[in-house]
Amino acid sequence: MCGFNGFVVTNTTRDNAAVIRDMSDQIVHRGPDDDGYFVNDRIALGFRRLSIIDLEGGHQPMTRAEGDYTVVFNGEIYNYQELRAELEAKGYVFATNSDTETLLHGYVEWGNELPTHLRGMFAFVIFDHVTGELFGARDIFGIKPFYYFKEGSTFLFGSEIKSFLKHPDFTKRFNAELLPAYLSFEYIPDHRTFFDNVYKLLPGHSFRYADGDLTIRRYHEIDFNIDPNITLEQATTRIREQFVESVQAHMIADVEVGSFLSSGVDSSYVAYQANLLTPLRTYSVGYENSQWSELPYSTSFAEQTGIQNKASTMGPEDFFGAAADIQWFMDEPLSNPSAVPLYFVAKEASKDVKVVLSGEGADELFGGYNHYNEPGSMRAYLKLPFFIRSGLSKFAAKFPKVKGRRFLVRGGQPLYKRYFRIDYVFNEAERSQLLRDPSLNFDTATLSKSLFDHVSDLDDVTQMQYVDMYTWLIYDILLKADRMSMANSLELRVPFLDKKMLELAMTLPENTRVVPHQGKIALRKAAASVLPPQVSNRPKIGFPSPLFEWMRQPEYAAKISAVFDSTTARHFFNNDFLQKMLADHVSGKVSNMQKIWSIYCFVLWFDQYFAEGAHAAQKAA
Repeated sequence: MCGFNGFVVTNTTRDNAAVIRDMSDQIVHRGPDDDGYFVNDRIALGFRRLSIIDLEGGHQPMTRAEGDYTVVFNGEIYNYQELRAELEAKGYVFATNSDTETLLHGYVEWGNELPTHLRGMFAFVIFDHVTGELFGARDIFGIKPFYYFKEGSTFLFGSEIKSFLKHPDFTKRFNAELLPAYLSFEYIPDHRTFFDNVYKLLPGHSFRYADGDLTIRRYHEIDFNIDPNITLEQATTRIREQFVESVQAHMIADVEVGSFLSSGVDSSYVAYQANLLTPLRTYSVGYENSQWSELPYSTSFAEQTGIQNKASTMGPEDFFGAAADIQWFMDEPLSNPSAVPLYFVAKEASKDVKVVLSGEGADELFGGYNHYNEPGSMRAYLKLPFFIRSGLSKFAAKFPKVKGRRFLVRGGQPLYKRYFRIDYVFNEAERSQLLRDPSLNFDTATLSKSLFDHVSDLDDVTQMQYVDMYTWLIYDILLKADRMSMANSLELRVPFLDKKMLELAMTLPENTRVVPHQGKIALRKAAASVLPPQVSNRPKIGFPSPLFEWMRQPEYAAKISAVFDSTTARHFFNNDFLQKMLADHVSGKVSNMQKIWSIYCFVLWFDQYFAEGAHAAQKAA
């Protein structure tokens, strides 16, 4: 619904009102409808609003009538009407119909426990006028972003890092130590960022800032409570009933709500269920080459179900033309190619509506990714003692790539080492060849090991789901969902990522989630009760694109080669390695699409945020 930023005032001679306005202007795309500011000698708060609920009365920053607390808030609280009724029964008086005011009175009533009462997507900060303290929190999934910068007495916070660039005391330094993590995962699975001393407030966490001290507290943790007695039929019924309620909650708005529609079961289920509540417009994007386009499927589904659908297409010039802007909006580089079509479908939807529903989160909660099938395919082999498998793994690793080698190598590794995401782009050996400074390289599996250790008593599928919820979902899926929608002043809501849906998902046994060669078993069965079988049974395919073919066309291969030959690329990477990687892809020897796009996106991002200072330092050296 918006974006916010703020800082603790340490210099009262400065025009802090001008500073907070400059910071807010950096994120005007998050809220073009309205802006608001609160500045005194202790705090400066800025707000950009996309009006969704209580169009006339939801202005922020919002201060209680008693003048004791002020809040800035990004998101939606779906149970705010119930909380409001509860608070009114306790004697609290409301001046607006907004969910924002519920946070203010709720904080007075519940204090630090306020976030535990909330059902929704949110990031907020509350300023205490009496003590000067700040209290803030982020939702349990990390749907809404929250960053902070702390260096000495300087404390900044906000929805996007780019707003910090306008604060006079913000020191912009590139954190090169995290580069191997990005090259491995395509994101940084950590609370740190590429900006020194800029951190993410993690999902399910709150903070308190008082007298220069920052205290962070975890208020929610994903906790599996699997009930082995739940049958597939029971799981199906419970998912169907809870999903209906969740979609209904996510439709609350004082403006029109639309929905994204791809060819997959998740977005189709969301769109179908929402359309039963009120006829809605849906939006799809595809490619001019139908081989890679999902439009035939989404268009057919819309026609069969009577849903209004607006389809658009994009080509390579659109894809490459938007890449730099997309990396700017991301704040940190993200090389997931699906961000590009998401950006374009959000742009189309924003011409008609301010809110869209989407299907993110279903795979993580209900077991939809193809790599969740690996433990099943290895089940018999994994019964062998680990020392035997480990020996076979080391032996097989010495041989050329032949059939069965990968199975033996991976089967002899602990789960955190064979986890699909850690070598998603470049493995450790490749990074050592790629990096100009190979001493930066490290075993990136260590970044997710503690998560695996935390749930080591659970089955392998559940462990991977847990880790995906705390890494891939937060730092990739939800990052691009928030940034690509808000880049177009569009609010994106995710009914699968709901507090009650999560509580249900945590109880489901493995065989209702994943069986050999198929995932999301119970969810698909629930969807099959209302969707055509060709949709509910459609295999998981991600967000396909013809990018790997476009990279082989001379025009775009030359564009990539020029970026690889740039000052930035040569500063960080071995140019010979880059050019060979591109040449091998163009020749058709291998498909290096993800590797190429990862470097390409990083350079585009770095050149917008850091290039001037980094290159100047390089020339001086």
